[in-house]
Amino acid sequence: MTDERPVDLDAHVAMPRQHSWWLPASILVLIGAMVLGAYIGPAGRISSANWGLIWTVRMPRVALAALVGAMLSISGASYQGAFRNPLADPYLLGVASGAGLGATIVFVIGRANTSGWIIDPLPLAAFAGGLIAVMFTYMVGAAFGASSSARSSITLVLAGVAVTSLATAVQTFVLYQNNDVIREVYSWILGRLNTATWSDVRLVAPYIVISSFVLLLHRRQLDLLRVGDDEATSLGMQVGRVRLIVVVAATLGTAAAVSVSGLIGFVGIVVPHAVRMLAGASYRRLLPLTVVLGAAFLILTDIPGRVLTNGAETPIGVVTAFFGAPFFIIVLMNKRLAR
Repeated sequence: MTDERPVDLDAHVAMPRQHSWWLPASILVLIGAMVLGAYIGPAGRISSANWGLIWTVRMPRVALAALVGAMLSISGASYQGAFRNPLADPYLLGVASGAGLGATIVFVIGRANTSGWIIDPLPLAAFAGGLIAVMFTYMVGAAFGASSSARSSITLVLAGVAVTSLATAVQTFVLYQNNDVIREVYSWILGRLNTATWSDVRLVAPYIVISSFVLLLHRRQLDLLRVGDDEATSLGMQVGRVRLIVVVAATLGTAAAVSVSGLIGFVGIVVPHAVRMLAGASYRRLLPLTVVLGAAFLILTDIPGRVLTNGAETPIGVVTAFFGAPFFIIVLMNKRLAR
């Protein structure tokens, strides 16, 4: 009987074999986005005279945008599958607020005072703040969670909301006491890729690659979770263990991405739901596509900020919010996108 469970799983969440061209098509979209990202910018278009500028300034920005966009997208899709909540995104468990608090503390201390450090303390503090916030969320969720897995998931989400509110309140208090850094912190909160370097790419790439790999390995289990915890348990899946692995992997990658890019919202909502509308809801197809199209999405949304203003760039978080907020409203109104 046990040997037949994988067959039962496929019967419940069978993935159509049509639309096999989606992944190759999305890869072509990503390649096109990378070419545009390197080609368009305030310093002029590509020519034989500025290849050095392209490699040292634009390509790190394109690479970092691809990594961050891919991570935020696959994290959003994974959170939505793990919690069976269509509105879940990478900031659900307090990652963004914790990272923002960590970055604020660095700005208050003064980056000039840490200029002699081997590693820039800003991404480290943001990374640590995000992880601490998630740990606190788990502690609260575990302390007040019920025996039911579904109810425990709701408790964890509510714990994330509470931790987010607490971290935001502490951050606001710190800024109120040190209003000379408000402008710097505000710029970071809105998201930024204009300061990207190859060092930033090398810093976050291992975390993002490992986290994405773990999430992709669990796409079959996320498909099974779509039919409910009880059904998944009856088919032999350890629901609590799978959910914990998915959430930890998604949070680790998100914390790494946020630590260098700042807070970029709505990517984890827009890309997964757009992929569902185009290619279906199966996580075995959804997760690989969100990685590729999430990378392309953030590269493309980074372009308008470079060319729409003079003297200063529009923060990437503003651009993603411009596209993401209306899409979020559509998701709320469309019940078919709920799973």
